Amino acid sequence: MPSPKQHSAATSPIGVGIVGLGFMAATHLKAYRQITDYRIAAICNPSGRNLDGDFSKVAGNIGSTEALKLDMSRVKPYRRFADLLADPAVQLVDICAPTPAHPELAIAALTAGKHVICEKPLARTSILARKIADTATESGTFLLPAMCLRFWPEWVWVKKAIEESTYGRCLAARFRRVAQPPAWGQKFFLDGKLSGGALLDLHIHDTDFVQFCFGRPFGVFSTGFTKVSGAIDHVVTQYQVASAASVCAEGSWAMTEGFGFNMSYTVVFENATADYDLARGTDSLKLFEKGKAPQVLKLGGQDGYVGELQEMHDRIRSKKPPAVVTAQDAVSAVEICEAEEKSIQTHQIVSM
Repeated sequence: MPSPKQHSAATSPIGVGIVGLGFMAATHLKAYRQITDYRIAAICNPSGRNLDGDFSKVAGNIGSTEALKLDMSRVKPYRRFADLLADPAVQLVDICAPTPAHPELAIAALTAGKHVICEKPLARTSILARKIADTATESGTFLLPAMCLRFWPEWVWVKKAIEESTYGRCLAARFRRVAQPPAWGQKFFLDGKLSGGALLDLHIHDTDFVQFCFGRPFGVFSTGFTKVSGAIDHVVTQYQVASAASVCAEGSWAMTEGFGFNMSYTVVFENATADYDLARGTDSLKLFEKGKAPQVLKLGGQDGYVGELQEMHDRIRSKKPPAVVTAQDAVSAVEICEAEEKSIQTHQIVSM
């Protein structure tokens, strides 16, 4: 039997078509470059922006700041999504368009027999998210929601430590993802009816990671407020989970200009405390273990964007559906965020 590498080498690279050509598209393109068995076959943007492959003016809040210019000699540019779907060189559609476009684009791609990676949130509402997930089930093709945190080395590490009780039982976990309002795509992000505000566009990462580590919460209590989008731009949630651990998360776009972006977590085990803070740079992850000197853990490895694309690659090649994150996980994450919004509005615990 051939090894995975031999099998990969014996087949043509997976052809990718990217729709939506902003910050996330540039981020994904940089990640695709690190996986040899992918080929960018097409890009699509109805507005025509960046169809020349020049992403040098595109910026965001995380990831490499390297200017990106795509070699377009073997890449087809499309303004009509239907033309991209009709291209036989495209096997995988990567949806990096704004959230309101996700249902139409994902359902069309899945129905056309393409595999799909879709940026978070899967949709603006859980009802629409479920329509996408149901279409994926009916189509027989694969849908991978781009919940990149599940693939980030420091989060992979802490998930494993919680799951395996490496340092004893997990007693508490706090996750934090806070930023000034997005400086790009403001027509979309700062209209909460479209983006869902920080609650749905930013905080959903940690909401999803909470369910990944502790199972779907059976209740949430949230406080928060709107500041820039008209939707919830700052949220603090206490999750009720089966293990009875004290689990909370904070997400925000409410920080004053100049604050930038930061993400962190603190997880308290019976015999250790793990503390991650992006602001510490190469010393971001520290472990304080009972009876030992504090350690700085250097995990290395690929970032979460490469990780999620590698997962999709491996699943397409093995013909087995995504397992690290599923369409149902993405639906559930939106449902939990909706419960958090309801809790903020009612000042009550909301049962799931």
